[in-house]
Amino acid sequence: MRDLLPELCDRYSSELRLFAPIFTSFGGQQIFAGPIDTVRCPEDNGLVRTVLSEPGAGRVLLIDGGGMARRALLGDQLAMMASSNGWAGIVVYGSVRDVMTLATIPVGIQALGAVPMKTEKRGLGERGVEVEILGLRIQPGQYLYADPNGIAVSDRALSLPDGFEELNFAAD
Repeated sequence: MRDLLPELCDRYSSELRLFAPIFTSFGGQQIFAGPIDTVRCPEDNGLVRTVLSEPGAGRVLLIDGGGMARRALLGDQLAMMASSNGWAGIVVYGSVRDVMTLATIPVGIQALGAVPMKTEKRGLGERGVEVEILGLRIQPGQYLYADPNGIAVSDRALSLPDGFEELNFAAD
């Protein structure tokens, strides 16, 4: 299979904003895309569980964990839930755990790194808010595209190149 992001950058360079190249792919699905839902929750993934328990309908959950690496905001149980509920992918501005198992789950996952410590459930977090990751502002409803080349965001759904039909959301 071809690379998605280079193709999109060639076609839509003026419409894409790229994340800094600091994320690593951990999921069993290397290429993913979809409309964005957001959660801001430093070191508490209770809200992440709530959101991923809902039907994903091909969306991508962007988790703003503040870039912290002390506790994992996503592990194998939440990733399996996301896959079962139809989420296209998850991007964690923070850490994940259970990396060997994550690689076997058919959902896209990118994060800053891995740490084995789970979070405490303190009821913290916000959903559906604008998040800022290293100067890049992202809002719910924008579109995220990810592959091993990186992560990009656009304000609208872009027409995907031939061969990427499995990323099935309707482009404008």
